[in-house]
Amino acid sequence: MIVDHRRLGRELDLFDSDPLIGAGLPFWLPGGAAARHAVESYLYELERRAGYRHVHSPALGKRQMYEMSGHWRNYAEDMWPSMRVGGDELVLRPSQCPHHALIFKSRQRSYRDLPLRIAELGPMYRSERSGVIGGLGRVRSIQLNDAHIFCARDQVSAEVAGVLRLMREAHAALGFEPSSYRLSLRGEGGKYAGDDAMWDLASALLREALDGVDYSEAPGEAAFYGPKIDVQIADPLGRESTLATIQVDFHQPAAFDLEYVDARGGRSRPVMVHRSLVGSMERLFGHLIEVHRGAFPVWYAPVQLAVLPVGEEQDGAARALAAAAVEAGLRAEVHAEGSIGARVRAVAERKIPYGGVIGSREAPDGLVALRHRDGRQVPARPVAAALDEIREAARPPRSR
Repeated sequence: MIVDHRRLGRELDLFDSDPLIGAGLPFWLPGGAAARHAVESYLYELERRAGYRHVHSPALGKRQMYEMSGHWRNYAEDMWPSMRVGGDELVLRPSQCPHHALIFKSRQRSYRDLPLRIAELGPMYRSERSGVIGGLGRVRSIQLNDAHIFCARDQVSAEVAGVLRLMREAHAALGFEPSSYRLSLRGEGGKYAGDDAMWDLASALLREALDGVDYSEAPGEAAFYGPKIDVQIADPLGRESTLATIQVDFHQPAAFDLEYVDARGGRSRPVMVHRSLVGSMERLFGHLIEVHRGAFPVWYAPVQLAVLPVGEEQDGAARALAAAAVEAGLRAEVHAEGSIGARVRAVAERKIPYGGVIGSREAPDGLVALRHRDGRQVPARPVAAALDEIREAARPPRSR
């Protein structure tokens, strides 16, 4: 059966939408927000260990900034209309790269600082047409796992190769594989910034990093400022879309006059490598829901343990177990309403990894009988031992 994340995500209380908020503007329910927070925390730590420095920047910027970057000329149809505020004309950002370019420029930089890897999980806004938005795949407000690497020209290939390795690690941890890799190149027309030499060099650097990777080439799919590696995913019908991306950009460093002090004491222009390991949280979770059919790996499951008291007499023991689980860093709930059979079925339908049953035999001795999501049952054991098992299964991959 084909899984549609729009239906399953609502059934599992992960996300929803409302006409009063607007089309293409889904909101995350507590379960979806918990899963997303776990993934965001994992990505933050993965990037930190890989040498990234995290920043926060505003979701607004002056129109002048986007004119300098080239977005206003090449991307205005996909941007929200500008807003007059006092004497300024402000725009909701369609990308974070101009902000990060100015963060680089805000301090004097040396070749010793390079590569400088700046990362941010931040909001961006796209004026998507009504006919293409739907679910989490195409939305108007996105939270992008974004980063920009400022490096010397001779560091580009190693940095791109490092990003590809980091992508593979993140995708494996989340439990999916890309469907294909695509090298998106410049096409015909005048929308592309820069000269032939710049494009030839940027394309050659990406080809070098893709050595040994099976990929196709797609002329005309490049960003206006440079070629890119697009990591593709496929939906249940086989339709591909881009999830992760790496882009080499010589244009914006020149547009914003970015410089660093080189080893000779002179001034050199950095190269800007754009990258997103997993794309937006919205498109990522639309894909993860379909890949896992809602049964997420334990470490980012919305609820990791559902505690099921058989009768009212075990309610206190059940609540004590749930409180101990929460104190241990797990996401746990007590399910006490209805027959025990109905509650066991409901826990399975909600794809919760563990059910903890406490009956008249377990409660007096501080025991719990665990039921795994796949139907396996474990004999009753002490609460501490059961929590240790779940905590071990729920450790994010970086800690294993």
